[in-house]
Amino acid sequence: MRLRPILILLALLCLAAAPAMAQDPVKVDPKHYTLAFENDQVRVLRVHYGPHEKSVMHEHPALVVIPLSDAAVKFTYPDGKSEVRQLKANEATWMAAEKHLPENLSDKDNNLFVVELKGKAPAAKPSGGKSSAKAPAKKAGK
Repeated sequence: MRLRPILILLALLCLAAAPAMAQDPVKVDPKHYTLAFENDQVRVLRVHYGPHEKSVMHEHPALVVIPLSDAAVKFTYPDGKSEVRQLKANEATWMAAEKHLPENLSDKDNNLFVVELKGKAPAAKPSGGKSSAKAPAKKAGK
């Protein structure tokens, strides 16, 4: 009789884990996302959207995005809100972990690399490769 509650618990855990695993863009949208490289520190995805193509809802950990062309991308979030982000060719940008549905708003192809970071995500930093200003160093003897 003790086996039945354990089996039920295992089944519930499997059901709970399936949606989380199913939100990997390579698995849920292989038309647009392909794995280019992976090790224990990063996962690099090659991304291609044709003109006005839309993905499906998926999520990423903290990442660096490197667009190969200028693009306007609409990101729709699980709560229904959306925003348009302008991506500049060859301008690396850091993005916090998020769940979204991207859509290429351009009449041209959108090609980019996404470098997903593994491990604990750092605090948010300004985009565009810029870092926040540091406090001046203290002088010795004061």
